Order: sequence, then C-alpha cells, then structure tokens
Amino acid sequence: MNMKYFGTNGIRGIIGDLITPEFISKMSSAIASMLKNKGTVIIGTDSRLSSPFIKNNVISSFLASGIEVIDLGVVPTPLVQFAVKHLQTNMGIVVTASHNPPQFNGLKIIDDDGIEIDIRKQLKVEEIFEKEQFTFAPWDENGSVTKMDLKQEYINQIIQLVNIDNIQKKKMSVVVDTGNGAGSVITPELLRQLGVRVITVNGNLDGRFPGRGSEPNPERLTEMSKITLQSKCNFSVAHDGDADRAIFGDEKGTIFFGDKSIALFEKWFMSNHENKQFVTPVSSSSAVVDIADAIGGKVIWTPVGCIFVSREMISRNSLLGGEENGGLFYGLHQSVRDGAMAAALMANILAETEKTFSDLVLELPEYFQKKNKLSCPNELKKRAMDHIVATVPENVEIISMDGVKLIYDEGWVLIRPSGTEPIFRVFAEAKTEKNASDIMTKGMRLVQDALQRLS
Repeated sequence: MNMKYFGTNGIRGIIGDLITPEFISKMSSAIASMLKNKGTVIIGTDSRLSSPFIKNNVISSFLASGIEVIDLGVVPTPLVQFAVKHLQTNMGIVVTASHNPPQFNGLKIIDDDGIEIDIRKQLKVEEIFEKEQFTFAPWDENGSVTKMDLKQEYINQIIQLVNIDNIQKKKMSVVVDTGNGAGSVITPELLRQLGVRVITVNGNLDGRFPGRGSEPNPERLTEMSKITLQSKCNFSVAHDGDADRAIFGDEKGTIFFGDKSIALFEKWFMSNHENKQFVTPVSSSSAVVDIADAIGGKVIWTPVGCIFVSREMISRNSLLGGEENGGLFYGLHQSVRDGAMAAALMANILAETEKTFSDLVLELPEYFQKKNKLSCPNELKKRAMDHIVATVPENVEIISMDGVKLIYDEGWVLIRPSGTEPIFRVFAEAKTEKNASDIMTKGMRLVQDALQRLS
C-alpha cells in the first residue's frame, strides 16, 4: 500500500518544502480527527530549530479538537512512547526527523500501546487529510495544555531492569556522544545514576547538530573513538537525533555498525532467558542466525522498519528485537527501539563478565558488511524497483519481503528504497571482505542500471 506522506518512520520532509505551518496544522487536525474518543495526547520534540513552531501548531490543532495535551518538552522518542503507556493516554506525537539532517523535520505518531500507529491508521490519517474531513470541538470544549517532566520515571524503569550493584562494582567509564540531540537529556544522567563515570561529547542541545551531524555513522564518531582510547573507557555509545538508536564502540576506540551490538544483545539474552525468540529485519546480519542456532533460539524476520519489528514482537510474545542500524527493542522495558535502554543494558552485560567489549565482539560469528546508497526521486522508486527485479539473474535466489534480498553462494545483497529519504539503500554481507565488496558491486550495478534507464 503506497502512502503519500508516511514513510518507514512517520512523516518527514524539508522545512519550507513539505513541512510548512499550513501542512502541519492540517496534518495534526487529521490526526486529531482520527481519535474518536479524543482524550489526552502526549507531545515531545527533538532539539531541531524547527521543532518549536511545529509543536505549537500540533498543540493548537489538538486543542481545537477538544483534546488534552501533555507537553514533555525536548525528550527522546522512546520517552514519549514510555509516557503514553505510563500515563495511559490515547496517543503520543513526537516532533522529529530522527537521523535526517537539520533542515528536515516531521512527526512520529504513537498509538495508545506505545508503538507507532500501523499502516491502516496511517492510511486513515492521509484520507482525512486529503478530504479535509476535520472535526473541531465547540468553542467552550477546547482542550488545555499541561507541562510535565517524566525523565526520572523513565530512568527509574530502566534502572529496575539491570543489575545496578554489578554495574557499580565494575566502576566503568563510558563516552556518550549524543550528537546535540534529545539523548543529551537522558543517557548521561541514566548512566551516572547507575554508577558509571560518563564523559559526554556533543552533549548540548543544538538543532543545527554542529558536532558530528544527527546520524551516528561510525565514520562520524572519530572524536568519541579518540576520547574512549585516551581516557581508557570501557565502551562508548552514540545516539541519533531522537535517541531511539545506539551505536557502540569498544575500549580500543573501534566503532561498530549496529549488527555487532544487536548480536551481542541477542547472545546475552538467549543465554539468560527461556524466551529465545529474536525479531529482526531482513537487513540484519546472518550472524544472528548463527547465534540463535548455537543456543537453540529462533530468528523471526520482518520488513525493514521499527513498526514491523515492534508489532511482530507483540504478536509473537517476543521480548527482544534488533535492527542493524543500532535499534534495540527490549520487551521487558518496552517493545520499541530505545537508545538509553541499550546503553544501560550494554553496561549490564559488561558488568557480568571479566571480558572486554572487544573480547565479546571477537567471539561473535564473523561477517563483513558493506553499506551504500544512491539518490533516487521518490516518484521513481517503484519503477526502479520493478526494473531491478526484472533484471536479476535467474540463478540468484530472491527474497522479496522488503525490496529484494539476493542470495548468492558467497553472501547476500539487499536492495530497497528508503522509506525516509529519496534514496536506494544497498546492504551487502559475506564471510570475506572481498566477497562483500564484489556482491555490493553487483547490487549497486543493478540500481545504477535501473536509474540510468529511467533518467
């Protein structure tokens, strides 16, 4: 089902292009009109410069629809999700564009179970928006706004899920790079309350993301890496703009893609819990299958997107999910990706062992991954995808759960149109770096040929 405004994670666009005051007012009126029982909505924002005007427009639309609003201020997305369930409200709205550059912003819409609304409700919102079927309350039944601070309640729940005594005895030091984003208000404080010595990098809120940008790619985390090594810290952790993801580095300053950290979480969890299911997108490393097979667990695949992982976890009563982009879903806390929970859980894992972070990574099954992307206008994505599928060699196995995953004897490549940006993403993996590079070349050539044919 193709949607006009919703992508993989909510609605995103460039300020002054898609994201204008008029668009936000209409879209938030459509969201409010979808709520039949009105009730109460929680709102939070990331640190972007455009977030205040968007938040105020959203609040105005909800108040005009007779809905009560609780304003949490600048907080991570997972804190809003926690608050929706904690306060038993009808919905949550997060003003964020997550890892996108500072000129972007958008809306994540959280259902009453703390998970982003499903595709059916997204389509309903778009239908109301297009038809302008808005419902407003009488003048004397408008809602009101209450400001609330739930940061400590959120921190308390995370602390209850780790062994604080072990962590305190370990006397760990950690570098935290929050990238000037919303994680600045939570993760450093959480780790300090766990007894961890914290060194912050880019820890001030700044919607320009001047430190290293809003996306925690390993190549952008050089400062975090240097400080970790110089200060002899146990590990490092970095967040994206709304802090629902966590990218980790070891004590030697090596920064890893999320495939390593979710494999560590999977191995630890399956070794310590009877529920040995792990829910993850088709973009994840084959290492998660090797780990599950060795422990007697099971991997459950989903399309790419945190909504799919969350919903699958709920439907199967799974307690752990993970994404290769650094998203950890810890169901004992909440079945959504949560960067602060990931940071605390990593401290917990290291506190239980005498091994270093690098030791634990070396024990994982070894695969080499390559990641790339190519620009593609949104309106060409479907035609390009159709062309790619039509030109795949006949002897290659195809998995079409999300985009196309091509299985070769040496490894695999996943080609999929991004749900948040005008690009194609290409992931390749193999047991050797050369094979991973060769398979990446094959995947990139398929996309390039399709785009050239359509240009």
